[in-house]
Amino acid sequence: MRNPITLTALALAALGLTACDVQQTEEGEMPDVDISADAGNLPEYDVDAPEVKVGTTESTVEVPDVDVSTEETTVDVPVIGIEPGDVDDDK
Repeated sequence: MRNPITLTALALAALGLTACDVQQTEEGEMPDVDISADAGNLPEYDVDAPEVKVGTTESTVEVPDVDVSTEETTVDVPVIGIEPGDVDDDK
């Protein structure tokens, strides 16, 4: 069985990569053959990344007792909140 923390981390990484809104704000330009310091122009991008909130909340779960019976106890479990960046709706 896979580790639930590893699966959560993978899910967060996937969400973080797919939730970004990238807008190119300036066209790129290939430099002339002249190899001077100010030849060419790299494109510029405006990236609005989502805000990810990670925390814990109290939850009651069953855990094994020393005598192999179970009892309920309260533990902190992860919670995740994602707010997307600014997105133009008219595109």
